[in-house]
Amino acid sequence: MDNLTHSLVGLGIGALVDRSVPPEPLPDAQRVRTRMLLTIGCLASNFPDLDLVLTRLLEAPLGYLLHHRGHTHTLLGALAEAALLLGLVWLLWPAARGLLRTSRRARLAALVATGAGLLLHIAMDGLNVYGVHPFWPFDARWYYGDLIFIVEPVFWIAFGIPLALMVRARVPRGLLLALLVAVPAGVTFAGLLQWGSLAGLLALAGVLAWIARGQARRPGGARSRAALAAGLAASLAFVAVQAVAMHTARDTIATAIARLDPGERLLDTALSAYPANPLCWSFVTVATDAAHASYHLRRGLLSIAPDVSRAAACPAPIAGRARGSDPGLAWQSDERDSLAHLRGLQQANCHFDAWMRFARAPSVAETTATDARWSPPGSPNFSTIDYAGLASAPCPHAVPGWGYPRGDLLRQP
Repeated sequence: MDNLTHSLVGLGIGALVDRSVPPEPLPDAQRVRTRMLLTIGCLASNFPDLDLVLTRLLEAPLGYLLHHRGHTHTLLGALAEAALLLGLVWLLWPAARGLLRTSRRARLAALVATGAGLLLHIAMDGLNVYGVHPFWPFDARWYYGDLIFIVEPVFWIAFGIPLALMVRARVPRGLLLALLVAVPAGVTFAGLLQWGSLAGLLALAGVLAWIARGQARRPGGARSRAALAAGLAASLAFVAVQAVAMHTARDTIATAIARLDPGERLLDTALSAYPANPLCWSFVTVATDAAHASYHLRRGLLSIAPDVSRAAACPAPIAGRARGSDPGLAWQSDERDSLAHLRGLQQANCHFDAWMRFARAPSVAETTATDARWSPPGSPNFSTIDYAGLASAPCPHAVPGWGYPRGDLLRQP
């Protein structure tokens, strides 16, 4: 996920933890605790992305592909990050240190906010098509949720609206609320969101604002957690809806592939969600053809409810070109390559071998290779590697031992 989303979720979790624990007996101590938990929640929800400093260990694009969402996005790494974060708070924040010394409830709240922020970062990153490997070193495989778009405005609204309404100053509060509404509206006008998605976001914002305002009028409403809890519940409900839609999309695509070529064996369907839209999906399939000793990549667009929204009507800047008469399924491209060619490159070129520890949908051209999850064959993206140009270069060092996503093509574990 993007770091704005991680920050908003972390702030929301920090505020929710603070309002779920009995207040400190002294107002000054309570103010310190609130600030401490908001800070810890926000930082913990971003700490795993510290691995961006490790991307320089390898030449581009391998450094980013293999070290981002790497060791800091594991459960074992989260333990070290928790100790680092709490240690920094203790050393650099005298007021927080004094509170933690004297208040058991503050210590418990700090631990909960830290753990929740770190685990939610890893879990949320695992919800999209990029993937994580959280169980390293016990399990080096990549895990892909294929559920959520990497920049998801539902989370902005779900956590941003309650947080904005917590701001006491009228002008900053109004500016934050206006920004939270204006950004999705602007993105919709730009064609990246459907109007139905915008309507759903505005409805969610209205419900959360109504809950927050209603609670604020009640005795003790200043510490109400109702709007934050509702935002968390809305986020979980959205993930559940996306999960159901994802399984429907996967089954629909598998049926279509079997109808197109009964002789192929479908190995994987990498699904990319659309923001705030459970109906539209972009996908790339990986299949093998035993008769021709080849593998086959197909890219396309899918609408699981074509009567509501045709596949061709999915947001154009994300959709790209599509073809076909099926209102629910539009094909964009397909590409075949021999398994011998892929395996030969992996064995002969150590840079390509390292790249294959990331590639889930390897599209191999004459001199370059691209992961087709993010662009059709022939269109470079951030994953593109010039393996031919690197063939004579020394082999890369500091290559993490992640499992090969396409070990089923390479005959690798």
